[in-house]
Amino acid sequence: MSSSDSFGVPAPSRTSAPTDSTVVRGDTGLLRLALRLDAVATGAVGAAALIGCAALDSILGLPVAFLAGIGAFLVLYALFVARVGSASAPNRKAVRAVIGSNLAWFALSVVMAAAGWLDPTGLGTVMIVVQAVAVLGFADLQLLGLRRARTSLV
Repeated sequence: MSSSDSFGVPAPSRTSAPTDSTVVRGDTGLLRLALRLDAVATGAVGAAALIGCAALDSILGLPVAFLAGIGAFLVLYALFVARVGSASAPNRKAVRAVIGSNLAWFALSVVMAAAGWLDPTGLGTVMIVVQAVAVLGFADLQLLGLRRARTSLV
């Protein structure tokens, strides 16, 4: 019976080493770097949105409650990504979840900007698109790191 932490990341087994199917093996340096960079950037953006939501409301045209909610979510998500990236052999499912989440975030951000959801200002729309492209970059770098780790085993 295995346990997991509050983020659903399986706890290491005390009786056996992780299997190749549960963790990323090989050269994980690029993958872990991409995850850590993502965590730092996500945490910084989340903290800025959470702390500055009242001031950013008029500048970006996004409601205070939306900015505060997104900010809180991003801070928690950053902690999860940092946890995944801190392992010398990251959990494969957790890495895939981060990549998938980043791709979904990119897609939803583009739709939000294109559809004008929440009626952002021009600067708000630019910020939505810029952060979406940055998130897509993190997903791409993480996918590259995952592939590099796999090919280093061959």
